[in-house]
Amino acid sequence: MTGSVSPRRADTRRNHERILVAAAESLAATGDVSFNAIAKRAEVGVGTVYRHFPTPEALILAVYEREVRHLVDVVPVLLGKYAPHEAFRVWATDHLAHYMMTKRGLADALRTATASRGELPASAYESMVGAVTTLLKANVEAGAVRADLDPVTVLRGLGGLLYLDPNGEWRRHAADLADLLWRGMAAPGDGPRR
Repeated sequence: MTGSVSPRRADTRRNHERILVAAAESLAATGDVSFNAIAKRAEVGVGTVYRHFPTPEALILAVYEREVRHLVDVVPVLLGKYAPHEAFRVWATDHLAHYMMTKRGLADALRTATASRGELPASAYESMVGAVTTLLKANVEAGAVRADLDPVTVLRGLGGLLYLDPNGEWRRHAADLADLLWRGMAAPGDGPRR
């Protein structure tokens, strides 16, 4: 049978995803990676967690890559739902800022997990640059932003979201930062303004 998935393989994928979801929730709540607590939350045995992720570092990096994948995968959805300038704003404030404010435990765990390697996985960074590139390209085509923008520079500008206080008015401040960045990116003339 072509195209069918064995029940064991489907079960393995479900367990993998459940472990990642449980680990993301645990990291967001406590910043800790307890394989026993994650197994309980994912409703799998602790041995299953170790089979999928032999070390805490491997699990933390997998959670990070999953979270980045969500940030990247939502870009085409937003561009299909909103005008390009609004898609950029929604992505920056509702998705990227939300991620940065709710994943502080993940950020701390990542620093520890990557201390020996010295850096985050390049593929995740490249994916984020790709997401910004897609948003910028749509906005250039719409005449909303300058064509000479460097996606890496824009991503660095969005890095200012990291300095927001998750216990404060971060949503308002995220919108202000996105607006400031947008004004610097806007095409001269009639491009959409916020």
